[in-house]
Amino acid sequence: MGDIKDFRCTYDNSVGISGEVTDGLDLTFPDAYMHWDTMAKLSKALKEHDNASFCELPFCHTVEAEAMGGIINYGNETTGPRAKEYICTAVEELLELPEIDFSQGRIHEVLLACKALRDQGEHIVLQISGPFTILNVLIDAKYVFKGWRKKPEIMKEVFWKFGNQILKFMEEAKKYDVDLISYADSSGGVNILGPKMAEQVVEEFTYEFLKKAEAIADDKTLILLCPKTTFALLGMDKAELIDRKLTGPMAYGEACIEMTGQIKFAGQMCIKNVGYHIDNGIFKELKLK
Repeated sequence: MGDIKDFRCTYDNSVGISGEVTDGLDLTFPDAYMHWDTMAKLSKALKEHDNASFCELPFCHTVEAEAMGGIINYGNETTGPRAKEYICTAVEELLELPEIDFSQGRIHEVLLACKALRDQGEHIVLQISGPFTILNVLIDAKYVFKGWRKKPEIMKEVFWKFGNQILKFMEEAKKYDVDLISYADSSGGVNILGPKMAEQVVEEFTYEFLKKAEAIADDKTLILLCPKTTFALLGMDKAELIDRKLTGPMAYGEACIEMTGQIKFAGQMCIKNVGYHIDNGIFKELKLK
Protein backbone atom coordinates (compact mmCIF):
# COMPACT_ATOMS: atom_id res chain seq x y z
CA MET A 1 0.00 0.00 0.00
CA GLY A 2 1.17 3.50 -0.81
CA ASP A 3 0.67 6.73 1.06
CA ILE A 4 -0.58 9.31 -1.41
CA LYS A 5 -0.84 12.81 -0.01
CA ASP A 6 -3.11 15.41 -1.53
CA PHE A 7 -1.97 18.74 -2.91
CA ARG A 8 -4.48 21.44 -2.07
CA CYS A 9 -4.70 23.43 -5.27
CA THR A 10 -6.71 26.62 -5.59
CA TYR A 11 -6.49 26.48 -9.39
CA ASP A 12 -8.45 23.24 -10.04
CA ASN A 13 -11.55 24.99 -11.35
CA SER A 14 -10.09 28.27 -12.53
CA VAL A 15 -11.99 29.36 -15.65
CA GLY A 16 -12.76 32.62 -17.34
CA ILE A 17 -10.66 35.72 -17.72
CA SER A 18 -10.66 38.93 -15.72
CA GLY A 19 -12.25 41.95 -17.33
CA GLU A 20 -9.02 43.82 -16.59
CA VAL A 21 -7.37 41.62 -19.20
CA THR A 22 -10.05 41.75 -21.90
CA ASP A 23 -10.81 45.48 -21.71
CA GLY A 24 -9.40 47.26 -24.73
CA LEU A 25 -8.50 44.08 -26.67
CA ASP A 26 -11.44 44.46 -29.07
CA LEU A 27 -12.37 40.77 -28.70
CA THR A 28 -15.81 39.20 -28.71
CA PHE A 29 -16.63 36.09 -26.70
CA PRO A 30 -16.89 33.17 -27.05
CA ASP A 31 -15.53 33.78 -30.58
CA ALA A 32 -12.13 34.72 -29.13
CA TYR A 33 -11.73 31.15 -27.84
CA MET A 34 -12.15 29.71 -31.32
CA HIS A 35 -9.40 31.17 -33.51
CA TRP A 36 -5.62 31.03 -33.27
CA ASP A 37 -5.03 34.77 -33.71
CA THR A 38 -7.46 35.81 -30.98
CA MET A 39 -6.21 33.01 -28.72
CA ALA A 40 -2.66 34.25 -29.13
CA LYS A 41 -3.68 37.86 -28.49
CA LEU A 42 -5.57 36.89 -25.35
CA SER A 43 -2.82 34.62 -24.06
CA LYS A 44 -0.20 37.34 -24.45
CA ALA A 45 -2.44 39.84 -22.65
CA LEU A 46 -2.86 37.37 -19.79
CA LYS A 47 0.89 36.90 -19.55
CA GLU A 48 1.45 40.64 -19.30
CA HIS A 49 -1.37 41.09 -16.79
CA ASP A 50 -0.03 38.32 -14.54
CA ASN A 51 3.60 39.38 -15.00
CA ALA A 52 4.36 35.79 -15.99
CA SER A 53 7.39 34.49 -17.86
CA PHE A 54 5.31 32.42 -20.28
CA CYS A 55 2.09 32.40 -22.29
CA GLU A 56 -0.49 29.73 -21.49
CA LEU A 57 -2.97 27.91 -23.72
CA PRO A 58 -5.76 26.89 -23.93
CA PHE A 59 -8.17 28.68 -21.58
CA CYS A 60 -10.08 25.59 -20.45
CA HIS A 61 -9.84 21.81 -20.06
CA THR A 62 -12.23 20.82 -22.84
CA VAL A 63 -10.29 20.81 -26.13
CA GLU A 64 -9.29 17.13 -26.06
CA ALA A 65 -12.80 15.93 -25.20
CA GLU A 66 -14.33 18.20 -27.85
CA ALA A 67 -11.94 16.78 -30.46
CA MET A 68 -13.26 13.31 -29.56
CA GLY A 69 -16.89 14.35 -29.99
CA GLY A 70 -17.69 16.15 -26.74
CA ILE A 71 -20.34 18.88 -26.72
CA ILE A 72 -19.06 22.20 -25.34
CA ASN A 73 -20.68 25.34 -24.01
CA TYR A 74 -18.18 27.99 -25.10
CA GLY A 75 -19.25 30.38 -22.37
CA ASN A 76 -18.04 33.97 -22.30
CA GLU A 77 -15.14 36.00 -20.94
CA THR A 78 -16.20 35.35 -17.33
CA THR A 79 -16.95 31.62 -17.44
CA GLY A 80 -14.86 30.15 -20.26
CA PRO A 81 -15.63 26.95 -22.23
CA ARG A 82 -17.04 24.01 -20.26
CA ALA A 83 -18.97 20.79 -20.80
CA LYS A 84 -22.52 21.28 -22.07
CA GLU A 85 -23.96 17.78 -22.01
CA TYR A 86 -22.67 14.23 -21.80
CA ILE A 87 -22.51 12.10 -24.93
CA CYS A 88 -21.95 8.71 -23.27
CA THR A 89 -23.97 6.78 -20.69
CA ALA A 90 -21.88 3.59 -20.64
CA VAL A 91 -18.13 3.16 -20.42
CA GLU A 92 -18.13 0.86 -23.47
CA GLU A 93 -19.31 3.80 -25.59
CA LEU A 94 -16.10 5.67 -24.76
CA LEU A 95 -14.12 3.09 -26.72
CA GLU A 96 -16.12 3.95 -29.85
CA LEU A 97 -15.21 7.64 -29.80
CA PRO A 98 -13.05 8.88 -32.71
CA GLU A 99 -9.36 9.57 -32.45
CA ILE A 100 -8.30 13.19 -32.35
CA ASP A 101 -7.64 14.89 -35.68
CA PHE A 102 -5.05 17.54 -34.85
CA SER A 103 -5.39 19.17 -38.28
CA GLN A 104 -8.81 20.68 -37.67
CA GLY A 105 -11.11 22.19 -35.06
CA ARG A 106 -10.31 24.15 -31.94
CA ILE A 107 -7.44 21.87 -30.95
CA HIS A 108 -5.72 22.77 -34.22
CA GLU A 109 -6.31 26.47 -33.56
CA VAL A 110 -4.66 26.06 -30.14
CA LEU A 111 -1.57 24.59 -31.77
CA LEU A 112 -1.46 27.38 -34.36
CA ALA A 113 -1.69 29.95 -31.55
CA CYS A 114 1.22 28.25 -29.78
CA LYS A 115 3.34 28.47 -32.94
CA ALA A 116 2.45 32.12 -33.50
CA LEU A 117 3.49 33.03 -29.97
CA ARG A 118 6.71 31.03 -30.22
CA ASP A 119 7.52 32.87 -33.45
CA GLN A 120 7.18 36.08 -31.42
CA GLY A 121 9.78 34.77 -28.96
CA GLU A 122 7.37 33.71 -26.23
CA HIS A 123 7.66 30.62 -24.05
CA ILE A 124 4.50 28.48 -24.14
CA VAL A 125 2.86 26.35 -21.46
CA LEU A 126 0.41 24.07 -23.25
CA GLN A 127 -2.11 22.68 -20.76
CA ILE A 128 -2.94 19.06 -21.59
CA SER A 129 -5.60 17.22 -19.63
CA GLY A 130 -5.45 13.72 -18.22
CA PRO A 131 -8.12 10.99 -18.62
CA PHE A 132 -10.34 11.87 -15.66
CA THR A 133 -10.54 15.50 -16.76
CA ILE A 134 -11.43 14.42 -20.30
CA LEU A 135 -14.01 11.96 -18.99
CA ASN A 136 -15.69 14.76 -17.03
CA VAL A 137 -16.75 16.31 -20.33
CA LEU A 138 -17.95 13.08 -21.93
CA ILE A 139 -19.73 11.01 -19.29
CA ASP A 140 -21.26 11.35 -15.83
CA ALA A 141 -18.69 10.50 -13.16
CA LYS A 142 -21.05 7.96 -11.58
CA TYR A 143 -20.58 5.69 -14.62
CA VAL A 144 -16.80 6.04 -14.39
CA PHE A 145 -16.71 4.98 -10.73
CA LYS A 146 -19.13 2.15 -11.44
CA GLY A 147 -16.92 1.07 -14.33
CA TRP A 148 -13.83 0.93 -12.10
CA ARG A 149 -15.69 -1.38 -9.71
CA LYS A 150 -17.50 -3.65 -12.15
CA LYS A 151 -15.61 -3.42 -15.44
CA PRO A 152 -11.98 -2.64 -14.59
CA GLU A 153 -10.63 -4.12 -17.83
CA ILE A 154 -12.91 -1.89 -19.90
CA MET A 155 -11.82 1.15 -17.91
CA LYS A 156 -8.19 0.25 -18.41
CA GLU A 157 -8.84 0.17 -22.17
CA VAL A 158 -10.54 3.55 -21.94
CA PHE A 159 -7.63 5.06 -20.06
CA TRP A 160 -5.12 3.83 -22.58
CA LYS A 161 -7.29 4.97 -25.48
CA PHE A 162 -7.20 8.45 -23.97
CA GLY A 163 -3.58 8.10 -22.88
CA ASN A 164 -2.43 7.33 -26.41
CA GLN A 165 -4.30 10.39 -27.69
CA ILE A 166 -2.66 12.54 -25.02
CA LEU A 167 0.77 11.26 -26.03
CA LYS A 168 0.00 12.13 -29.66
CA PHE A 169 -1.05 15.61 -28.52
CA MET A 170 2.31 16.02 -26.79
CA GLU A 171 4.14 14.87 -29.91
CA GLU A 172 2.06 17.22 -32.05
CA ALA A 173 2.80 20.12 -29.70
CA LYS A 174 6.52 19.70 -30.32
CA LYS A 175 5.92 20.18 -34.06
CA TYR A 176 4.53 23.63 -33.19
CA ASP A 177 7.58 24.46 -31.04
CA VAL A 178 5.83 24.22 -27.66
CA ASP A 179 8.58 24.15 -25.05
CA LEU A 180 6.61 23.55 -21.83
CA ILE A 181 3.95 20.83 -21.82
CA SER A 182 1.79 20.80 -18.69
CA TYR A 183 0.03 17.54 -17.83
CA ALA A 184 -2.66 17.72 -15.17
CA ASP A 185 -5.58 15.54 -14.12
CA SER A 186 -6.87 17.15 -10.94
CA SER A 187 -10.23 15.41 -11.40
CA GLY A 188 -8.33 12.21 -10.65
CA GLY A 189 -6.73 13.39 -7.42
CA VAL A 190 -6.73 11.31 -4.24
CA ASN A 191 -9.18 13.76 -2.68
CA ILE A 192 -11.76 12.68 -5.29
CA LEU A 193 -10.84 9.05 -5.98
CA GLY A 194 -9.91 7.98 -2.48
CA PRO A 195 -6.64 6.20 -1.58
CA LYS A 196 -7.46 2.77 -3.02
CA MET A 197 -8.54 3.94 -6.46
CA ALA A 198 -5.76 6.56 -6.60
CA GLU A 199 -3.19 3.81 -6.03
CA GLN A 200 -4.80 1.65 -8.69
CA VAL A 201 -4.65 4.47 -11.24
CA VAL A 202 -0.93 5.01 -10.59
CA GLU A 203 -0.19 1.29 -10.90
CA GLU A 204 -2.32 0.64 -13.98
CA PHE A 205 -1.93 3.87 -15.90
CA THR A 206 -0.10 6.96 -14.64
CA TYR A 207 3.37 5.52 -14.11
CA GLU A 208 3.50 3.62 -17.39
CA PHE A 209 1.95 6.57 -19.24
CA LEU A 210 4.60 8.94 -17.92
CA LYS A 211 7.36 6.50 -18.81
CA LYS A 212 6.15 6.85 -22.39
CA ALA A 213 5.84 10.63 -22.06
CA GLU A 214 9.39 10.78 -20.71
CA ALA A 215 10.67 9.96 -24.20
CA ILE A 216 8.90 13.05 -25.57
CA ALA A 217 10.85 15.47 -23.36
CA ASP A 218 14.10 16.52 -25.00
CA ASP A 219 16.59 19.38 -25.19
CA LYS A 220 13.79 21.78 -26.20
CA THR A 221 10.83 20.35 -24.28
CA LEU A 222 10.04 20.00 -20.58
CA ILE A 223 6.97 18.26 -19.14
CA LEU A 224 5.37 19.94 -16.14
CA LEU A 225 3.30 17.77 -13.81
CA CYS A 226 0.48 18.87 -11.54
CA PRO A 227 1.67 18.44 -7.93
CA LYS A 228 -1.27 16.07 -7.39
CA THR A 229 0.39 13.74 -9.90
CA THR A 230 3.78 14.32 -8.27
CA PHE A 231 2.43 13.33 -4.85
CA ALA A 232 0.71 10.25 -6.30
CA LEU A 233 3.99 9.05 -7.84
CA LEU A 234 6.01 9.80 -4.69
CA GLY A 235 3.42 8.12 -2.48
CA MET A 236 3.60 4.95 -4.56
CA ASP A 237 7.41 5.03 -4.64
CA LYS A 238 7.40 5.44 -8.41
CA ALA A 239 9.47 8.62 -8.42
CA GLU A 240 11.85 10.75 -6.39
CA LEU A 241 12.74 14.43 -6.15
CA ILE A 242 16.26 15.48 -7.10
CA ASP A 243 17.78 18.83 -6.15
CA ARG A 244 18.92 20.92 -9.11
CA LYS A 245 20.84 24.14 -8.62
CA LEU A 246 19.49 27.17 -10.46
CA THR A 247 21.54 30.21 -11.44
CA GLY A 248 19.86 32.01 -8.55
CA PRO A 249 16.50 32.64 -6.87
CA MET A 250 13.70 33.04 -9.41
CA ALA A 251 10.00 32.50 -10.12
CA TYR A 252 8.93 28.91 -10.70
CA GLY A 253 8.02 29.59 -14.34
CA GLU A 254 11.46 31.06 -14.99
CA ALA A 255 13.05 28.07 -13.30
CA CYS A 256 11.14 25.66 -15.54
CA ILE A 257 12.37 27.56 -18.58
CA GLU A 258 15.95 27.36 -17.26
CA MET A 259 15.64 23.62 -16.60
CA THR A 260 14.33 22.83 -20.10
CA GLY A 261 16.77 20.48 -21.78
CA GLN A 262 18.38 19.49 -18.48
CA ILE A 263 15.57 17.40 -16.97
CA LYS A 264 12.46 15.54 -18.18
CA PHE A 265 9.85 16.36 -15.53
CA ALA A 266 9.03 19.21 -13.19
CA GLY A 267 6.29 18.89 -10.58
CA GLN A 268 7.24 21.07 -7.67
CA MET A 269 4.36 23.54 -7.93
CA CYS A 270 1.25 24.26 -10.00
CA ILE A 271 2.43 26.26 -13.01
CA LYS A 272 -0.66 28.48 -12.63
CA ASN A 273 0.82 29.79 -9.39
CA VAL A 274 2.79 32.47 -11.21
CA GLY A 275 3.73 34.15 -7.94
CA TYR A 276 5.55 31.11 -6.56
CA HIS A 277 9.21 31.94 -6.08
CA ILE A 278 12.13 29.57 -5.47
CA ASP A 279 14.02 31.67 -2.95
CA ASN A 280 16.79 29.17 -2.23
CA GLY A 281 17.67 28.63 -5.88
CA ILE A 282 17.11 24.86 -5.62
CA PHE A 283 14.78 23.31 -8.18
CA LYS A 284 13.12 19.94 -7.52
CA GLU A 285 13.36 17.63 -10.51
CA LEU A 286 10.88 14.77 -10.53
CA LYS A 287 12.64 11.60 -11.66
CA LEU A 288 10.76 8.41 -12.41
CA LYS A 289 12.16 5.19 -10.96
